[in-house]
Amino acid sequence: MKSSSRCRPRISLRAAAGSLAAVLGAGVLAACSSTASGTGEDGKLRVTSAFYPLTYLAEEIGGSHVDVDTLTKPGQEPHDLEISAKQTVAIEDSGVLLYLKGLQPSVDDVVAQSSVKHKLDAASLTTLEKHGTEVGGHAEEHDHGGEAGEDPHVWLDPVRYAQLAKGVGKELEKADPDHADTYAKNTKTLVGKLGELDTDYREGLRNTRTKVFLTTHAAFGYLAERYGLTEEAIAGLNPESEPSLSRMKDLREIAKADHVTTVFYETLVSDRTAKTVAGDSGLRTDVLDPLEGITDKSRGDDYIEVMRANLTALQKALGAS
Repeated sequence: MKSSSRCRPRISLRAAAGSLAAVLGAGVLAACSSTASGTGEDGKLRVTSAFYPLTYLAEEIGGSHVDVDTLTKPGQEPHDLEISAKQTVAIEDSGVLLYLKGLQPSVDDVVAQSSVKHKLDAASLTTLEKHGTEVGGHAEEHDHGGEAGEDPHVWLDPVRYAQLAKGVGKELEKADPDHADTYAKNTKTLVGKLGELDTDYREGLRNTRTKVFLTTHAAFGYLAERYGLTEEAIAGLNPESEPSLSRMKDLREIAKADHVTTVFYETLVSDRTAKTVAGDSGLRTDVLDPLEGITDKSRGDDYIEVMRANLTALQKALGAS
């Protein structure tokens, strides 16, 4: 049954981000929750996902038995997400809440206050590692608000992503035991697809002219580690920041020494920095998608398609044979 207008909390979106604890403490969300069971009027399990990689898992595994809502909308930068009042209310109607701790601080705050029974931190399903880059001669670690240096971009490694898939499958089974067999079957199918993707990456990147690639966003540490590559990020964690003069000098030397041909950028940010570095070093530019969201600019309609497009881009840039 839909909530009446009288049950909606009258707070501004701006206030929601800063006053979430007060809203929850007052019991507004609990009072307004229309489906304590976590299912909709159609009987489907309601799943709230923090951003696209988790949405893809929920949809592939849940199939027709789930209704998935994504907090980060297409084209929105996940790291900068601020949760609205409307979203906080919707979250409390969820049967399952999927997130990745340390990636989106505003989501972490909501999760800490939420009364949703089935909350799954995808970071707990694998091991996080410290990935960084040399910026201006100093080591800068990857930090998105979690523990210092822990890189959250585990979904870009198909093997680790398969670990996440298994965990999501188990959580859906717990939340909706009536369809546990379907979830288990769909999980097995998806893990198989990810295994094929891993094989294609291993074989496709086995023989290359160079193992070094340049990128504006230090998001590909797990992928590089899995397939024996070296990621060199241009200007640290902010893909739109300008590299220092010393970093530019380092990149020119790296490009020359390691036969680098391409500077990669991502679809959700400007390619200005990539073009600046490429022009200075006589290199090409191309897209390497961190898959934080699917838009009209994405080279594919889902995770598998975009990852295969990334493989093609890497093979071309690294001189695969």
